[in-house]
Amino acid sequence: MNIKIKRYLITLLCALTLYIAGASAQTGQVANNNGVFALADLEEIVFKNHPIVKQAALLSEAAKANVLQSLGYFDPALKASFARKVFGGTEYYNNWGGELKVPLYVAGADLKVGYERNVGTYTAPETRTGTNGLSAIGISIPLGQGLLIDARRSTLWQAKAMVSYAEADKIKQINAVWYGAVKDYWNWYYTYREYMLIKEGVELANKRFKAVSRQTLMGDKPPIDSVEAAITVQDRQLQLEKSTIEVQNALLVLSNHLWNEEGQPLELPQNAEPQMVSERITLPGNMVLDTLLGNARQQHPELVKLRAKGTQLDIERRYRIEAMKPKINISGALVSSRRDFNSYVPDYYDFKWNNYKVGLEFAFPLFLRAERGKLREVKIKQQQVNYDLQQSGREIGNNIMASYNSLTAYRSQLGVQVQSIDNQQALLTGELQKFDLGESTLFLINSRESKLIDMKIKRESLISGYQKTLAELYYKAGTRQNQGNL
Repeated sequence: MNIKIKRYLITLLCALTLYIAGASAQTGQVANNNGVFALADLEEIVFKNHPIVKQAALLSEAAKANVLQSLGYFDPALKASFARKVFGGTEYYNNWGGELKVPLYVAGADLKVGYERNVGTYTAPETRTGTNGLSAIGISIPLGQGLLIDARRSTLWQAKAMVSYAEADKIKQINAVWYGAVKDYWNWYYTYREYMLIKEGVELANKRFKAVSRQTLMGDKPPIDSVEAAITVQDRQLQLEKSTIEVQNALLVLSNHLWNEEGQPLELPQNAEPQMVSERITLPGNMVLDTLLGNARQQHPELVKLRAKGTQLDIERRYRIEAMKPKINISGALVSSRRDFNSYVPDYYDFKWNNYKVGLEFAFPLFLRAERGKLREVKIKQQQVNYDLQQSGREIGNNIMASYNSLTAYRSQLGVQVQSIDNQQALLTGELQKFDLGESTLFLINSRESKLIDMKIKRESLISGYQKTLAELYYKAGTRQNQGNL
């Protein structure tokens, strides 16, 4: 019987263990050491698993795929055709042909190697060949339109220009994701610190209420003091309830950025705590500011995108100018009836300068209205991009300076706030001493204590605002926040 009970308990324990493990896997909570979830932990998870970060990485891959697609215009092409007609016992024609066309990157030329065999009673004289057919090797070169740049080279060069555009767009999207995550983290920090300060205030109010209640029962304090102490407790409890909801909501918002490697959402546990930040902050120096401004002028994703767009339009402009030239295509090929080199063939069947085919093609629209209109459109777009580049560069520089000025203001305000908290703490301590001597009232103590709590909450708000503005500074500069500046 005891053995059966032991087996039952072991089975039950295993089942409970599996259930708890399954529940933990479903909730997907983030493990943390000592309950502290630091900004570095958030950074690791976001850049490793965030879907938008992974999606942004596909932008450069798509741009490279477009380059590969554009290179396809320079792939050799092999084609063949066969046609035969027999009617009334007469072979009208028996035509077979094949060609290997190799587009050349230089000068828009095409190298061609072909074979044709056209026989039959009604085959056109100019295309008729012997039964062995004819081999040919030649080249086609544009002497006018298409010599400097043609459609396939224009497409390839524009696709290569868009690779840098896609890389910049990827960086921009990743920076935006990280900036949003940092703001949500410091919002959570503020709501958590506010909750802890209000909770501390509730504990102090409860402790004072109990002490005043005992003194009232002993006749040392009037009953009205006990009522006032109870009202203070109730008021702070209401604040605590509100703050509890706010910190829970902030935790949920922050969890939006947390994903595991399998793409499943993660959640921070309710007992998670943000990292502590010193109130003695260090403002980034002028060297850091100058570096951010210099890098932003050269590497800011928005400016890189505009420059890439300008490069693309410049290639398009060159192509449209080329399209205004007349089409003059010349082609030539050496012809031979030799099919192999293993048997004797007369010399006149080999490739010789007097066995050839040549061709000339000329075309030129008289008014060029379509070409001139497209060229004008491209030039207008270039002007628009140049204006955007000027305006965006100015706005980026001013935004960086505005964020830096806000950091300076936060540091000054935080310094004043810390001094004010010290002074308010001294006032509260003195008021408590006077209260013990019967020279003060509970109302003054509660007022000074509530004021002190509000001032500490304001300090945490300034710290949170400073950290968010610090992240904004780097985001406006087109890069990510330097963790060493925390």
